[in-house]
Amino acid sequence: MNISIIGSGNVAWHLAKAFEQRGVAVNEIYSRDIRKAESLADVLYAAKVVSNLDFTRSKSEVFFLCVSDDAIATVAEAIRLPEEAILVHTSGAKPIDELFVATSPYHGGRVNCGVFYPLQTFSKDVPVDFSKTPILVESDDSRLMSLAKKLSNKVVKADSRERLIYHVGAVFSCNFVNHLWALSKEILESEGLSFEMLKPLIQETFKKMLQSEHPAEVQTGPAVRRDRKTMAAHQAFLEDDEDLLKVYTTLSESISDWHRSD
Repeated sequence: MNISIIGSGNVAWHLAKAFEQRGVAVNEIYSRDIRKAESLADVLYAAKVVSNLDFTRSKSEVFFLCVSDDAIATVAEAIRLPEEAILVHTSGAKPIDELFVATSPYHGGRVNCGVFYPLQTFSKDVPVDFSKTPILVESDDSRLMSLAKKLSNKVVKADSRERLIYHVGAVFSCNFVNHLWALSKEILESEGLSFEMLKPLIQETFKKMLQSEHPAEVQTGPAVRRDRKTMAAHQAFLEDDEDLLKVYTTLSESISDWHRSD
């Protein structure tokens, strides 16, 4: 099976390389920034860079829109595809409906659409083990499910609402957690202290969470103990930074409320 990639960001890089490693040919790369498209094509076997969205002569069967969420509908409306092609976006938050603006001279104007969402965080130069990465697929076409199974051992069908809920959960468990690490690092380093001292704690916390049936079972800290004196001391330290104080107080109240019946 052959594919084409529209986009040149982190998801595009990881998907293109992963597919090639599993014997799926990447025929074309398109990006508004042709230099980025060329950089991606350079690490692939035989992909060529194209300068427009007319793919009517392409030999690819599946076209991946690895673009920003806000650009999905715009690109879908502009793209021109060959007969029997599948148009796919890779967003967790956007519904499949975003692709329905795409038109075709075949099949009464209808384009075969789908969603292929790898539930993972991507950074360009950090390898990802796709075999362990859940892929959420929304499509009536078996080809898309077959493609997903070439990459991952954890492929599930999920509609747009289910995918959105997974995405919300991912923001809480990945993006918010990482931001809290960033805040923690700033707190320590602003006082001349080292964030490295916290890394064993972070590792142990994640180890316990992954081994538990529910993260709440391994919650520790002053909020779960309702240690008001310690929390007051922390809040006094943070009183000169209104934003940090708000984050600390909101999360402490959430933890205390969750464990109120413990």
